[in-house]
Amino acid sequence: MLGRLNHVALAVPDLAAAIAAYRNTLGAELTEPQALSEHGVTVVFVNVGNTKIELLEPLGEGSPIAAFLAKNPSGGMHHLCYEVDDILAARDQLKAAGARVLGDGNPKIGAHGKPVLFLHPKDFFGTLIELEQS
Repeated sequence: MLGRLNHVALAVPDLAAAIAAYRNTLGAELTEPQALSEHGVTVVFVNVGNTKIELLEPLGEGSPIAAFLAKNPSGGMHHLCYEVDDILAARDQLKAAGARVLGDGNPKIGAHGKPVLFLHPKDFFGTLIELEQS
């Protein structure tokens, strides 16, 4: 079911500072910030060749990233994103196996313009999993 690792997402308290650190200190190539109001985040992707790092900053008070940063003020790893060929088939297979899909269970459009779903971290050893249709 799982395809390649699409990205590792890091929640950051200050996106501008994170961009500067990755660009100026690490010499990374970054995308422009993209506000995703449906997800309550602003994102920037760091291209690292074989995958990406997603930098996430809260967009508004109701952002799930704001809640994460309240518990982890310095930021940290938020989730792993894996590609799947068919997100609806993957969802159905996972639900049949007892995994919990967050939200209403229907995919939303993610930062890459593709359908995404999130899986409950308690079902995957404390790690939030995002699935993105490839």
